[in-house]
Amino acid sequence: MKVNIPSPLLSYTNQHKEVEATGSTVSQLLDDLNRQFPGIRFRMIDEQDAVRPHMRIFVNGEQIWGLDTPLQPGDEIHILQALSGG
Repeated sequence: MKVNIPSPLLSYTNQHKEVEATGSTVSQLLDDLNRQFPGIRFRMIDEQDAVRPHMRIFVNGEQIWGLDTPLQPGDEIHILQALSGG
């Protein structure tokens, strides 16, 4: 599957904005990303296995809320870093 990486995480992917990863769930996909790019998963997922508050994950344009969300071959994943401030 195609995974689009946000700018703050490009240092993990050797500056590649788009990478390939596999998995039947979002959690498995993130595990595969972490296998290829060690440390990237921890930047997105906290110790309680939840998406960090400043990160957003979209599958085919729809934001997902659980890491157990199923994936299909050909799905497009976008990982975004949310903006905050005041």
